[in-house]
Amino acid sequence: MFEAFIVAAQRTAGGRRGGRLAGWHPVDLAAQVINSLVDGVDADPGSIDDVFMGCVSQVGEQSSNVARNAVLASKLPESVPGTSIDRQCGSSQQAIHFAAQAVMSGTMDMVIAAGVESMTRVPMGSPGALAQKAGLGNYHSPAIASRFGEAMFSQFVGAEMVARKYGLDKEALDRFALQSHQRAAAASKAGWFEREILPVAVRDASGALTEDMHTVDEGIRFEATLEGIQNVKLLQEGGLITAANASQMCDGASGVLIVNERGLRRLNVKPLARIHHMTVLGHDPVIMLEAPVPATELALKKAGMKLDDIDLYEVNEAFASIPLAWQQALHADPDRMNVNGGAIALGHPLGGTGAKLMATLIHALHRRGGRYGLQTMCEGGGMANVTVIERL
Repeated sequence: MFEAFIVAAQRTAGGRRGGRLAGWHPVDLAAQVINSLVDGVDADPGSIDDVFMGCVSQVGEQSSNVARNAVLASKLPESVPGTSIDRQCGSSQQAIHFAAQAVMSGTMDMVIAAGVESMTRVPMGSPGALAQKAGLGNYHSPAIASRFGEAMFSQFVGAEMVARKYGLDKEALDRFALQSHQRAAAASKAGWFEREILPVAVRDASGALTEDMHTVDEGIRFEATLEGIQNVKLLQEGGLITAANASQMCDGASGVLIVNERGLRRLNVKPLARIHHMTVLGHDPVIMLEAPVPATELALKKAGMKLDDIDLYEVNEAFASIPLAWQQALHADPDRMNVNGGAIALGHPLGGTGAKLMATLIHALHRRGGRYGLQTMCEGGGMANVTVIERL
């Protein structure tokens, strides 16, 4: 069996909803990342065997196989195929897993795993909302209702349930949110994101390119205060979750180029990392967002590792309660987790977040000299992916 190596990893800086990336059609934004990955290692565009792309809201501008459309908008020849993946928030992390499995099997040698989401142009929940409006029903079938109850699954309910199960109060959630902004601000000011961020031109209201380049994550509150975070309105009366201690809606694209030994020889480049282990797990869909805990436990067991073997962890900050619960359950070192901040500050472009976190993890390991990194994400429906990489 072959190994899977990551030779390039990039992301756009996050754009706020209605912000600096709002003028970009998501297909064209994803194509910018594809082009950069190929150019970064001087690869022949025709040598890419496939493109796997995560995207959650696959409707409108993100419909009709956004991966294939991104290929057609890029410099890749039309002979390169593409397929779109929806594992909810973990979609582009799953794209990484599928790409790695493809090159490890030897059926492919060079695969791009990417993700994209424009939460400005295709708002979260659009596929379900538009279908419901058209009288096409929803996913909550009679069999699901008989097994799990009539109530629709909700990430917001799940985030509250996780917080209460692990004894987390609003003070803890808000302090974690502040830390996310502080760490992201420090990383941004120090230039630690520069190697992973692909600068893209801002488009004006007409869609025309301007000379203004988008290079800084737009969601970072550089002057964030605990008081300001604490004063944000609760999402539900008596709850703990606010917009300030949850991830920010975000526009963005990201990607990695994954190759095996044959691909490495063709490119003649030094890999950034080797994919050491991959796990995905289903869990309770009602509490929904707790899955990273048992998934990480399973991944470590299957990999024959302890959490202490891991130098850095990226645990997606969908809500502050999720990484805090993960940290508590696994007795994780908080100084190794989300060291450059997370989605609370940097944004969570849904289908684009998995590859985005991978780019951040790889470059953070290189900057800090760590060996192993672990990435995990909670996902709609009660699932989680876990990826362990080794820096090379």
